[in-house]
Amino acid sequence: MKIVIVGAGFTGTQLAKRLINGKNDVVLIDNDDTTVRHASNRLDCNVILADGNNLDTLEEAGIEDADALVCVTSNDEVNMITCSLVDSVYPEILKIARVRNYAYYVNTNTAQEKHASKLSSENRHLYGIDYMIHPDVEAAEAIVAAVEHGAITDSLQFENSPYELIRVTVEKGSRLDGIALQNLRKLTETHFLVSYIESEGETSLPSGGTILQGGNCLGVLMKRSDLPEMLSLCGSKVKDVKKIALVGANRIGMIVAERLIKKESTSRIKKFFGLKSRISQDFVIVDSDEANAKAASEKFPHTKVFCSDITEEGFVEEEGIDKFDLVICATSSYEMNMVTAAYIESLGVENSIALVANSAFGEVARKIGIEVAVPIRDSVVDSIMSHLRGDSVTGIHSVNGGSLEIAEIIVPEESEVCGKALKDIAENGRFLVLLVQKKKEESFQVPGGNTVLDAGDKIVLIINASENEHVMKKIGAEN
Repeated sequence: MKIVIVGAGFTGTQLAKRLINGKNDVVLIDNDDTTVRHASNRLDCNVILADGNNLDTLEEAGIEDADALVCVTSNDEVNMITCSLVDSVYPEILKIARVRNYAYYVNTNTAQEKHASKLSSENRHLYGIDYMIHPDVEAAEAIVAAVEHGAITDSLQFENSPYELIRVTVEKGSRLDGIALQNLRKLTETHFLVSYIESEGETSLPSGGTILQGGNCLGVLMKRSDLPEMLSLCGSKVKDVKKIALVGANRIGMIVAERLIKKESTSRIKKFFGLKSRISQDFVIVDSDEANAKAASEKFPHTKVFCSDITEEGFVEEEGIDKFDLVICATSSYEMNMVTAAYIESLGVENSIALVANSAFGEVARKIGIEVAVPIRDSVVDSIMSHLRGDSVTGIHSVNGGSLEIAEIIVPEESEVCGKALKDIAENGRFLVLLVQKKKEESFQVPGGNTVLDAGDKIVLIINASENEHVMKKIGAEN
């Protein structure tokens, strides 16, 4: 594929790097001289110093031959206008825009629903944008998912599947410490699949002979109901989360609060934690900005909102926050989120979630004791990659900064794997099939070696990123 990216900031360069590694033709455009020079030194692609919202510049970049345009500048309006400009001349090109303003996101969804029949009949998208990526929504949903797991680990959920990919840590001296993967079945009857292992900064696909060591982090495919058993094997346990403090009443914080504060007694979180009273009674919001705190108070009148700096000496003890089960740090200062989470835990709060810039900071956060780190920029790149991989690929999720990728793929009719059993297409160290949803079935199942793949089946694979091109070609899902 040929992809033109407007915006060479962190997201633009990370996206370009992953696309270049996948043997795609990438052109990067930015109007800042320092940013362009930095990107040119790091990336093996054409980097242009110019305004990306200029049609002459885009045509110089070869937009007429491009398969996709991705706009990720720091300005929402520039991203949207650039997509609209290209759509007016080259409507067949796939157009993706990162849009931070939540109002655009909500209004676009409303307008598309209201005029769905007209837009569909004309095969058009509002603003000429095929996909609008909202980083705040992506991050907020990841935070809420972590809360629903007791905030003890990261997790990845799959639609129509009882299974989730959950990250757990093997504690030293636990039952898993020193055990070979092939011997795990002797310890438990619980059905799970170890999908990847992080050890000393390296992430790899395991084999039966892989020996687990204390300090290893495992990506384990399991049912949520089996999490207590898995944590017990790892030397940990699920903790009750009933009292939550949210630090940050910005856009992400408000989306998180909307998801967590439920009026109905049948809410998902109440069911999971067994709460009998409204969660808002055990949910507080803290923000040092007076306008943010006021807006939060008006939006959530039954929730206690503090206008204060949570790191102010004595505040945590005075308000009893040190007795809370979880603190979520979701301010716009990602470094401060890490510092605040570590500080709050030092005062007695057992669990914390911190919104961080990227996976590199996520690793630092975990090393200083923060249970869950949500890398906002990585989630944006994953979302964009999902839309760029073609119709057969319905989702892409990176692991540990992109060293591994989890891909959700619908097996094409022309795929060479059609009619073959998994044991006959297996390639150790390159990829592993985690889940299979047969075309006529409603949910995913963990496959066996004799599971046969057919056209239309939906599969979830974990792939060594360096082997991505080979694996996608094998499945028939290459661009």
